[in-house]
Amino acid sequence: MKKKNYLFIYTLTILFVCIITTSNCEKDDPAVNQTENGTVSDIDGNVYKTVKIGTQVWMAENLKTTKYRNGDVIPEVTDNDEWGKLSTGACCTNNNDADNVAIYGRLYNWYAASDSRKIAPAGWHVSTYDDWETLTNYLGGFDVAGGKLKETDTIHWKSPNTGATDEVGFCALPGGGRYFLRGFDFTSVGYGGTWWASGTIGGIEAWTWYIVNWETAIEVDYLISGKQDGLSVRCVKD
Repeated sequence: MKKKNYLFIYTLTILFVCIITTSNCEKDDPAVNQTENGTVSDIDGNVYKTVKIGTQVWMAENLKTTKYRNGDVIPEVTDNDEWGKLSTGACCTNNNDADNVAIYGRLYNWYAASDSRKIAPAGWHVSTYDDWETLTNYLGGFDVAGGKLKETDTIHWKSPNTGATDEVGFCALPGGGRYFLRGFDFTSVGYGGTWWASGTIGGIEAWTWYIVNWETAIEVDYLISGKQDGLSVRCVKD
């Protein structure tokens, strides 16, 4: 009789420990609670992977659309001089190479990213300064968030791709850009990615967030005279 009681108590103890352990794993498992995969399509029919990070749902790929939400075409401009004179929306492909679209998406000037016709799919918006700040804080701050967002390995990122873990499935890619300071030549593919942040902060428009291959940080800056810059775009669910 004593032996049966001992086995009964032992069994209950093991069961209790298993329940507590399982509960803790479900609570802390980032795959269960921090990320949620899905898809969204744009007006061109491009399908993007999406990921839930904290309270936000982000595209896990850079935008590729050639049209605004209402169907109007976003002009594609290949010539550097013509691009630099623009004061209306335009898009391009890095190095004018169509093969780059599938990997890095398209590059857009500020006028396209902020156009009232909207380049994000319905129910989504071009990521804002606040969206990026929330994401950065969720991942531990400016010093480490870049590494946690970067795609791992050096297939697309140039070595050393410092600290890249992509631990939340954001898959930040080094799509480079078309910069005012470089005469609107295409540059930085493999070395860095820069994304527009929509909205106005402190009376300043044209904020950008960028990540590079040699550090784990994410940086923020504003472009007073760089609204013609061609940069990547990520969208966030409304």
